[in-house]
Amino acid sequence: MSAATTTGRVVEAHSIEPIPDAERHGRPWNLFTLWFASNITVVAVITGAVAVSLGLSLTWSIIAMVAGNLIGGVFMAYHSVQGPRMGLPQMIQSRAQFGSAGAVLPMIVTVLMYLGFQIEGNISFGAAMAAQTGLSVNGALVLFGFIGIVTALFGYRVIHGLSKIMTVVTGLIFAAFLVKLISAAGSAHIPATHSTFANILLAVSISVSWQITWAPYVSDYSRYLPSSTSASRTFWYTYAGSVLTAVFAMLIGVLAAFVGGNGFSNDPLEYLTNLFPALNGVIFWLLMIFGFGGASGAYGSFLTAHAAVSGRGAAAERRIPLYRALFVVAFGVVSTVLSIVSSANLISTFTNITTFLLYLLVPWTAINLMDYFVIRRGSYDIPQLLLWNGRYGTFNARAVVIYLAAIGIQIPFVNSSLYEGPIARSMGGADIAWIVGLAFSAVAYWLAARGDAARDRAAARQVLLQAG
Repeated sequence: MSAATTTGRVVEAHSIEPIPDAERHGRPWNLFTLWFASNITVVAVITGAVAVSLGLSLTWSIIAMVAGNLIGGVFMAYHSVQGPRMGLPQMIQSRAQFGSAGAVLPMIVTVLMYLGFQIEGNISFGAAMAAQTGLSVNGALVLFGFIGIVTALFGYRVIHGLSKIMTVVTGLIFAAFLVKLISAAGSAHIPATHSTFANILLAVSISVSWQITWAPYVSDYSRYLPSSTSASRTFWYTYAGSVLTAVFAMLIGVLAAFVGGNGFSNDPLEYLTNLFPALNGVIFWLLMIFGFGGASGAYGSFLTAHAAVSGRGAAAERRIPLYRALFVVAFGVVSTVLSIVSSANLISTFTNITTFLLYLLVPWTAINLMDYFVIRRGSYDIPQLLLWNGRYGTFNARAVVIYLAAIGIQIPFVNSSLYEGPIARSMGGADIAWIVGLAFSAVAYWLAARGDAARDRAAARQVLLQAG
């Protein structure tokens, strides 16, 4: 298949194999529009409102939200740098640290993460769609899930194209929301606040989690850029697009929670669209259409699941459109069914899911970034990553043990509505679990793997000698 044919496809043909140089295209600024579109969502708005639900004042809610995004965005954007260099989706590269079978562990966590956020998105749109269409909430959830399935079937090109339109359309709509809420904030009733250190730290953690949960698939969307793309430009366009937009959306959530109270928490999307009653329906459908139904969740989840089971290299890629179609439909059906049976207590659900995911993903991101930037410095045998029994092994017990140990070490520091660890309790409820997990994983992996690069070079020389 010629490069012209493949790059002109509407339905994406590639999956986990490296993108050939002849098919690389786009510019780094495309990452800004993609991550702008990914963050300018009602889900981000609701995440911002979590700080208010914890009892923080308006000022501390904003400070915690901004600080968390600034910190978390660093890890997320560094993962984006890997895409142009390797041409691979994010999770297949984890085989270099965990082995082909060992990497299945963080991949399972990632698929569950996709599913959790898809359910959150479904619920936030479902009630509002029911109000707009006259459908039952369950019927609206089915319709919303169908839209996401259709878009995800097309893949990378359609998602990127819609993101460019969404950057403009939803950016203007959300700017109007922000202006309206700022004008109403002066007369709003400000509830009593509990801006304790523990609550501030938890709010920061939730915003950190928002950014880090992008990490397992951020390079899925940068891998099509030319391999000569500047690492700094990849980083900064990704960082700016994700962090600035998340702060923008979460600020709307903070203000809406203060101004709207229960009216916002009961149905966030309906509350926002009702800020402009005469345009309620128009605003809703614009957000619905250009939000493309949460397609990135099903799309990224497929890449992760395929990376977990594939071990035959690029030769197995011929049926990728069919495999993606089957997976996307199944993912859409499962997430829709779970959305129907899930609790409507959205703010509490968001708090639990985002903090739980942070505990699971922080050790993985520390190991992955340490391996890429410090240990191997971006030097990998990419064909070997695609093989089940390649150079990087089937099961790297070292990385798996560090990953699991990091999760275990975090437990005493956890503070959530489901569990409070003894150390968190002794610190007045402060949750520093993710900080402990991050530091432990990075240091432990560096100590354990610091000789890997030298061994890789020795193995490569041996192969060359044998070939000669």
